[in-house]
Amino acid sequence: MSTLLIAAYLVVVALLSVYGLLGFVTLALFWRYKGEADTVPEIDVSTLPHVTVQLPVYNERLVVGRLIDSAVSLSYPTDRLQIQVIDDSDDETAEVAAAHVAYHQARGVNIAHVRRSNRVGYKAGALSAALDSASGEFIAIFDADFMPQADFLLETVPYFEGNLRLGMIQARWGHLNDGQSPLTAAQSIALDKHFVMEQRVRHRANMFPKFNGSAGIWRRACVDDAGGWQADTVCEDLCLSTRAVLNGWEFHYLGSVVAPAELPAGIQAYKNQQARWAKGSIQCLIKYGGDIIQDSGHSLAGRIYALLSMSAYATHILLLLLLALQLPMILLDVELPAYMLLFTIIGIGQPLLFIAAQRETYADWSRRLLYFPMLLLVAVGTAPSNSWAMFQSLNVRKEHPFIRTPKGFSAQVDSQSKRPYRLPHDGTLWIELALVLYCILGISLALLRGQSGPLFLLFTGLAGFAYVAYLEIQDSFRLWNRA
Repeated sequence: MSTLLIAAYLVVVALLSVYGLLGFVTLALFWRYKGEADTVPEIDVSTLPHVTVQLPVYNERLVVGRLIDSAVSLSYPTDRLQIQVIDDSDDETAEVAAAHVAYHQARGVNIAHVRRSNRVGYKAGALSAALDSASGEFIAIFDADFMPQADFLLETVPYFEGNLRLGMIQARWGHLNDGQSPLTAAQSIALDKHFVMEQRVRHRANMFPKFNGSAGIWRRACVDDAGGWQADTVCEDLCLSTRAVLNGWEFHYLGSVVAPAELPAGIQAYKNQQARWAKGSIQCLIKYGGDIIQDSGHSLAGRIYALLSMSAYATHILLLLLLALQLPMILLDVELPAYMLLFTIIGIGQPLLFIAAQRETYADWSRRLLYFPMLLLVAVGTAPSNSWAMFQSLNVRKEHPFIRTPKGFSAQVDSQSKRPYRLPHDGTLWIELALVLYCILGISLALLRGQSGPLFLLFTGLAGFAYVAYLEIQDSFRLWNRA
């Protein structure tokens, strides 16, 4: 039995170390391409192409006005700019949006309020339906929580000039409320790692670059050639990106162009967001894994990088398996071989990316890294909900609803009509609490038996599951008191 436990433990740790190695590869490629600076190509303003700015929203009454006003403030020739507020809302968001649209229309802005009678296809369906009335050669997309800077289009659109195979440009996400709480500070560290490190590498090294769903611009011809928006995954952005790359289109990432956005301020909103990304990534892996493996247009390294990136959320499942092995190993007094230390060293590849991203981006990076332990706790604590979402994705015949991440928790709420949205709980709170008890039991047995090896992982698990469960309960009471 001890041999079987060691073998199972070795398999899980070895799989986790693969993602650690991926971190080292990303870091090495980042330093290789770090010196490549972006300079906005010179272009005659009179020749700028027609652009359609699409603003997909669903029940975002707290921030939709801010979004529309930001889009209208974009600096771009008015005769070549169209704005579409793509609104599937079934609450007062529609009234707020209509009022803002009417106000700007009266001032001569080319803006339309696009409504549907249903939510077929969710965000993908809404974007697809709105394309029929889009006049732009290029399509810029901003989700409800974004506030694009005025020069966004002027800083991005010129890159398309002269490269007809450039299908999409992705900008870096900034943060409007990263200082609001430890939770939002931790999220900002995670997103910075993705955009500053991973996105730069994926685009520069041609490792299957992707669109992040917002703050990007598509060439309309690329969208059409790749088959348009499809709703059979909950990550329509990754789905379209993968098809476009497989069809030979080029993407470009502009880390110098930043589009500020609001981070989820509540833990349930964050869990919903992460679970959707986890489920969508696995759905795309199932849908395109075979095509990526057989794609001769990319190097073997690029294909492996793409597959590992799509499956990265599987580390949450591996973490839970690692924790599940702790108790039987303690009971059987299993002693791990000394070479297991090598896997631990390899595992620091991913944490190094977080540190490098902060150092690369902020003058006060060391202060911001004080929230890194919080990120670790949240990552551990959301492992059950992300793992469950990935298991759900295996049912390819089931329809998977697009569960949005409503914003506005950080907004000043001063009336009954502007209360934060109540979010449905995903049911994993009880699993988190059960894992808290499991970790306590494991820690107690380890201390009684004088085994110090499992303590770090068990204490980390205890802190992570307890913290996320506490935040979820706290959010529930806060919203209940404001009802």
